[in-house]
Amino acid sequence: MAEREPTVKDKIQRLRELREQSKLGGGKRRIEAQHKRGKLTARERLDLLLDPGSFVEFDTFIVHRCRDFDMAKRKPLGDGVVTGYGTIDGRPVFVFSQDFTVFGGSLGEMFAKKVCKIMDLAMKTGAPVIGLNDSGGARIQEGVASLAGYGDIFFRNVMASGVIPQISAILGPCAGGAVYSPALTDFTVMVKETSHMFITGPDVIRAVLGQEVSFEDLGGALVHSQTSGVAHFIADDEEECMTIIKKLLSFLPSNNMEDPPVVETGDDPNRTDEHLAEILPDDPDKPYDVKDIILTVVDNGDFLEVQPLWAPNIVVGFARLNGRTVGIVANQPKFFAGALDVNSSVKAGRFVRFCDAFNIPIVTFVDVPGFLPGIDQEHGGIIRHGSKLLYAYCEATAPKITLILRKAYGGAYDVMGSKHSRGDVNLAWPTAEIAVMGPQGAINIVFRKEIAKEEDPEQMSKKLTMEYREKFSNPYIAAEKGYIDDVIEPAETRPKLITALEMLVTKRESRPPKKHANIPL
Repeated sequence: MAEREPTVKDKIQRLRELREQSKLGGGKRRIEAQHKRGKLTARERLDLLLDPGSFVEFDTFIVHRCRDFDMAKRKPLGDGVVTGYGTIDGRPVFVFSQDFTVFGGSLGEMFAKKVCKIMDLAMKTGAPVIGLNDSGGARIQEGVASLAGYGDIFFRNVMASGVIPQISAILGPCAGGAVYSPALTDFTVMVKETSHMFITGPDVIRAVLGQEVSFEDLGGALVHSQTSGVAHFIADDEEECMTIIKKLLSFLPSNNMEDPPVVETGDDPNRTDEHLAEILPDDPDKPYDVKDIILTVVDNGDFLEVQPLWAPNIVVGFARLNGRTVGIVANQPKFFAGALDVNSSVKAGRFVRFCDAFNIPIVTFVDVPGFLPGIDQEHGGIIRHGSKLLYAYCEATAPKITLILRKAYGGAYDVMGSKHSRGDVNLAWPTAEIAVMGPQGAINIVFRKEIAKEEDPEQMSKKLTMEYREKFSNPYIAAEKGYIDDVIEPAETRPKLITALEMLVTKRESRPPKKHANIPL
């Protein structure tokens, strides 16, 4: 009997069957293996991340074109990555979610084309890109086509930089060349124990260098959050990872042509707080936690800290003032007395540049005794790295508001959002100390000969130190010269910052035309 021509209903049924087949990725057995590792599947992750029912998938039926190594016999639909668009809190985003159940999530030619397609659409429409990474790296069977695919993605990461927010979640392995795409994006979130990033794995290190190291110690979430600074956030599990991404996006505009979202927080913009004056110790050399000040000032004490475990001598993160997003940079006296070093300069410099790229006002809280001294710092390039932070502040044209809480010594005073790097509003508490260096160091240089002549040099040193403090341990000399716009009481910090922020909403500032500048990398 001759077979009948398929009807419209038959074709629709075939479509439905193929869609169901694509949802299985590498099959039920591999999905079960994924769950046993404590990991979700590519589609389960998208269900957690996106608003319910909002995901629209692209390229469901794509398959690879490789014929070597018997690959022609295995052509799973989708080719190891789920791509498309959806919404988060009603705002459009583009996403790709690597599927470890298909060829270990390895990247091949068609896999890369799928990712590039949604990145191109994100650029055209001005929407963020979120990549959920869980991949063994380049697909060896496809050779140079895999490397070309990575290169195409890297180029788009660079083109999108500063145009749309790019966020990477590492939810499994991310090795070799694969690490560079997340590194080129704006923020990276890692999950404890299940995510790993490294250029060369433990086996290669053992073979080449004879060193034994575990996956976790080499490139785990804690290592990259605390030691290398590669990761910006660390999550206990995948659910928390998606929550972090959603919260981060809530502070950001969708692209560089938009202003950040304004949210009704219900926190009184005129709220004052006498407790702020009690946070600073009377002893100017005694540490305190600058986050106590930040949490008191911002809307509802809501502060999303970025890279909290790396370079803790500086604090950066997002908050709101009267509903408007601000990027906060603050010296942290709890660590190294708040001195700037190599890592803190790089951390803050990159954050300032991100904020500037996306029109996010920068609020700086200053309590810095200078740059951290030492042979390690000098040989590690503190001159080069410290200049990155200075460069970032000078380059930024977003609104810049600076408040000096206590110490602002030496070149570090200039670097931390000073009037001389085109700070728009520069304020100080009456506890501010603005000078070339601290009292002890200054009098030992200026009055070295006089002190040496005294019968009691220690007593003379104390007397001169007190005189120096009386003269320079205040903000009024800087205020006399217009370097400080106003000296304010600690209690009125919040309303003063909000007033300045509202005034700067329409700020426009240009820089000389150029192809690009040459940041001291």
